[in-house]
This record gives sequence, C-alpha cells and structure tokens, in this order.
Amino acid sequence: MRIACIIPARYGSTRLPGKPLAMIGNKPMIQRVYEQVSKATEIHEVIVATDDERVYDAVTAFGGQVMMTRADHLTGTDRLAEVAATRTDIDVIINVQGDEPLIDASVIDELARQFKEDSTLQMGTVGCPLLESEYNEPSAVKVIVNRLGNAMYFSRSLIPHPRHAFVVPPLKHVGMYGYNRQFLLAYAKMEPTPAELTESLEQLRALENGYTIRVITTDQRFVGVDTPEDLERVNEIFHQLEA
Repeated sequence: MRIACIIPARYGSTRLPGKPLAMIGNKPMIQRVYEQVSKATEIHEVIVATDDERVYDAVTAFGGQVMMTRADHLTGTDRLAEVAATRTDIDVIINVQGDEPLIDASVIDELARQFKEDSTLQMGTVGCPLLESEYNEPSAVKVIVNRLGNAMYFSRSLIPHPRHAFVVPPLKHVGMYGYNRQFLLAYAKMEPTPAELTESLEQLRALENGYTIRVITTDQRFVGVDTPEDLERVNEIFHQLEA
C-alpha cells in the first residue's frame, strides 16, 4: 500500500494574503509544514498541491515535491482529487492543511495505520479534546463519535447538547483527513448536501451519502495559522523550540 501526504497550499487568503510564504523564523510556512509531515514514517512521499507559481518556486527551492493545480477549485478536496487523478500508483492520501506548521508526525502515522489495518476504510480524520472556551465558538468544529470510532456528526454547534453532564468529553475536529484514492475521486464529484451547505462543513457530504468516517483521537492540540496574530504566536513557539 502506497500512502502519500498531499498539502494543499492556496496563495490567496482573505485574512492572511500569501499565507504559504509567510515566514516562520527563517523559513516559509509551507516549508515548515512540509518538514513536519516528512517526519512521518508511514508516508511514502509528500506533495504540495498549489495554484500559484510563487509557492511552486518556494517548494522547489527547498527541494520539496510540488504539483501545479488549477486555480478554479472551490475546495481543498477538489485540489487533492486533481492530484489523485494523475497518480494511479497511490492507494491512500493523507491531507494536511498548509497552515499547520506544528502538526505532529505521530498523528499522521496513526491515521495512515488505520488504512493499513482496514483495507475497506474509505475516509478518516482526527479529533482532540474540546476546551470549554470553545463550546460556543463556531470556528471550533465539534465531532461526535460512536462506539466503533466512527463519526456520527460534525457541527459548529456544541454536540451533544449537555442537558446533563458530559459522560464523554466533547471532541474538537482537527482538519486532517485520510482517503482511499478511489473514494476521494468519487467524493469530489458528489453534489453538496443539505447539512453540508447549512453548516458549511464539507465532510458532512460523506455522512449524508451514507459513508463512514473513522475518527482517531489525540490529546495534542495544534496551532493553525489563519490570522496575523496566529502567525505571531507560531513564530514565538518556534523561537522557543529552536532556542
């Protein structure tokens, strides 16, 4: 089984233009993400998928593997599918966002192992503990998991509603995905679904069409970069790590 990690890296960003090339210490963010992902031992190759020649040139400059994709993709899944369509030798694709410079390789490895251990698995993702301060924060996506470890629902609202004290602590969704290649190609062609459009959560499309999403859990919390404030915080963390 050949497993590849694809990092979608779109240059345009409303809150942080040119985000993949934002500097973290002496390296652009896309290089930081690439280097973190490359530490995973279950991954056979890492590919950056971008729509911008500046990102392409930056990845090439540090010796990374990169593929130019169309600029008109509406979602990161569409960008992944374009790469997957050209790579028939890849069996499983792990998607790590290009704004997660602190992602831990051990979590990538655990997600990859799910596919090695279950050849029928089509899609997987990650959850971590939800902080109480995030209960009513729509940007913190919640996920509820059944006893088999599969997602029951994702929501921007708090789920399950705590009419009584939580029996199991709620989980926050971490936007890392794993896909069987054939499922990814089919998934990218599915029409948007009602709950997906209501919540603006693309993963609900799989659930609404009756597919299973495996959820692995981790106690680690990752700091993504969406704003200049996030970038400043991540720079401080890397400065401490490299001191």
